[in-house]
Amino acid sequence: MTIASSLAEPFGGQLPSENDRFAAKQLRRILASKMGEDTVSLPFIDDNKSRQEVILSPALAQLLFDVLRHISKGEAVTLVPVAQKMTTQQAADILNVSRPYLIGILDKGKIPFDKVGRHRRIKADDIFVYKAKRDQERADALSQLFEESAELI
Repeated sequence: MTIASSLAEPFGGQLPSENDRFAAKQLRRILASKMGEDTVSLPFIDDNKSRQEVILSPALAQLLFDVLRHISKGEAVTLVPVAQKMTTQQAADILNVSRPYLIGILDKGKIPFDKVGRHRRIKADDIFVYKAKRDQERADALSQLFEESAELI
């Protein structure tokens, strides 16, 4: 998933350099060659010149692969822990809606939130669950529209 650019923090204080992009492309190629296995094993040489190995689960390998894809393109990447509380503006940016529209969704009870003083805070996980449900409903509606238009033809 790509996060809106307004939430993106520069890579290490800056966008990825050419060297960063090149290294990300190389590591991505290595990961791609090992994807599809039960575990992904990445060998490396440690400071003592000993051969070591890092074992990645398929899910972790896929996440790393996706992050490296963005870095190799020179794009900013932000990771959001699912338990993190977000402001309404951050949540609105993820959903690609205006903040007032999001507040309406919150007030209707469609997404749970907490109030800290006068401010609403939303768990990132709740935003992602809502987004997945909304996207599925949109896809279903589009499929139904296509089916109905096919019947008319």
